[in-house]
Amino acid sequence: MVSRRKFLGLAGLGVAGISSLDSLVAFANSADPSRKLKLAIVTTEWRKFSHAWHMGERFLVGYPKNGQWHLPNIEVVSAYVDQFPENDLSRKREKEFGFKIYPTIAEALRAGKNQIEVDAVLIIGEHGDYPDNEFGQKKYPRYEFFKQVTDVFRKDGKAVPVFNDKHLSWNFKQAKEMVQISKELKFPFLAGSSLPVTWRMPAVDLPFGSEPEEVMCLAMGGVDSYDFHALEVIQCMAERRNGGETGIKWVQGLDKESFWNAFSKENWQSGGWSSDLFNACLCRSQTLQQDEVSSDRYPTVEQMREWVKDPLAYRFEYRDGLKGTMLLMNGLVSDFTFASKIKNQEQLLSTLFYLPPVPNVTYSAALMSNAEETFVTGKAPYPVERTLLTSGLLESAIHSMKTDQKPLNTPHLNVQ
Repeated sequence: MVSRRKFLGLAGLGVAGISSLDSLVAFANSADPSRKLKLAIVTTEWRKFSHAWHMGERFLVGYPKNGQWHLPNIEVVSAYVDQFPENDLSRKREKEFGFKIYPTIAEALRAGKNQIEVDAVLIIGEHGDYPDNEFGQKKYPRYEFFKQVTDVFRKDGKAVPVFNDKHLSWNFKQAKEMVQISKELKFPFLAGSSLPVTWRMPAVDLPFGSEPEEVMCLAMGGVDSYDFHALEVIQCMAERRNGGETGIKWVQGLDKESFWNAFSKENWQSGGWSSDLFNACLCRSQTLQQDEVSSDRYPTVEQMREWVKDPLAYRFEYRDGLKGTMLLMNGLVSDFTFASKIKNQEQLLSTLFYLPPVPNVTYSAALMSNAEETFVTGKAPYPVERTLLTSGLLESAIHSMKTDQKPLNTPHLNVQ
C-alpha cells in the first residue's frame, strides 16, 4: 500500500501529481493471491430484483461461470445504502454475511479505520425514489456517489478499481468529469450495461476493422432505462469499425406519430431507417408478437401500429458517417436484436442479445465477472469511453424527443 506520506511526496505535495503515480493501483497486480480482496458496495437501495440484488450479491454467494459455480476471492466488508424501502434486504444481508453498513460513503470505504481499507468499490446507482429532471430523466446520484468515493481517494492517497452500473450520469458534463477523474487518479474504471457481455445467438461480433454503413437495435423497455441498454448493444458493435470510435455528430429522438412517419420512409436517406435491417432484427427475435386468430407470422404494419402503443426511435449519425437507429417497440418484441449492413457485403450481420429470464438473469453475472476482472487485475477489460458515449447519446436523444424531435447537433459527443 502507498502510504499517505509517500504518496504526497511523490505527488509533489499536491493532488495535481496523482496522475503520474503508476503505483497507486499496483496493489491489484501484486497482491497476495491467497488474500481476499476487500470490496465496498455503494448503492441506492438493496431489495429483491434490484441491481444490488442482481450484482452485489454475486460477491457474497458467487455465480455461474463456464459451467461451474464461481466464488470470487473477494470479501464484501462494507456498504453504503442510500434508501431503505419496506422490502429492504441490506440489513438482512449485513447480519447474514458480517459486513457493516455505514452511514456515509467515506466511512464505508474506510471500514471504520482512518484510511481507505477496501481494494475495490462497486457503485450501483439504480432504483430508488429520486426526482426527475425537466426531460423526464431520473436523477440517480451516480455522479454524487462517484465524487464522494474519489474524494476519499484524494484525501487518503490511494485509488482502487471502481465499477459503475449503467449510465455514468444522466448529465453528460458530469459523466465526462467522472472519466477525467479516473484518468487523473489513474485507477481502473469500468461501467455500463450487461447487454454487451451477455450471450449472442448466433455468437457473432462486428468484424474488427470492417466498414459498417448502418446499424440498428430493436428492443423493448422504457425511456432512460432500457434505451440505454439498446444503445450499448449498438455501441459495443460499432466501436469495432475501421478507424475505431470517433464520436457522434447529431441525434434525433422520435415518438408517437413522428415515429410512424419515419417508419414509413423505409430507408435512412428519406428520414427513416433501413427496412432490411428492421426485418433482420425481427427475424432474430424470439418474442415476436403473433395475432391470435390469423395465420400471419410476420406482422403487418397495421398489426404493429395496433400492438405498439408508445413507439420510440433514436436516429443518430457518427462523425465518420456511420448511421445508427435504436427502436423501442413494446408490444411487438420483448428482447434485444441487432443488425448491420457492412460495406461490400451482401449478407446482413444480425444477432440476438440473449437475456436469460428472471430470477437468475445470468447476464448480470457476466457483467460482474468483468467487474471482478477489473478488481483483481487492475485493468478494465473494455473502455469506459463506451459508456461515456452512450450516456451522452441517451441524454441528447431524450432532449431531442422531448423538444421539437428534430436532429440535435452534438459536437460535445466527440468521444474517441
